[in-house]
Amino acid sequence: MERVRGLLAAERDEARRRLADLTGSFDEVVAASRDTNADDEHDPEGTTIAFERSQLATLVAQVRRHLAEVDAALARLDAGAYGVCETCGLPIAAARLEVRPTARTCVGC
Repeated sequence: MERVRGLLAAERDEARRRLADLTGSFDEVVAASRDTNADDEHDPEGTTIAFERSQLATLVAQVRRHLAEVDAALARLDAGAYGVCETCGLPIAAARLEVRPTARTCVGC
């Protein structure tokens, strides 16, 4: 189980690093949109600031959800419930946990 804990801790660290990078980028895009009078809605030169902001917001939300899943998996590990399907109560296959260490359910469920 210590190997699993290490894997989950590494995933949590990576998610936190990615979240910090993304929120920094998001803040930069927001600041850039405040500092310009450009009409980005009608700019033929590429993506709009609003589009970039929307993309970054979506990525931030995805990383936050993943971070919550990693934290929940660590809590299950601490409680002795890691690797047990939350739906049927049977063990989750080791191969599934290897690919998706935050899995809450077995393949069948």
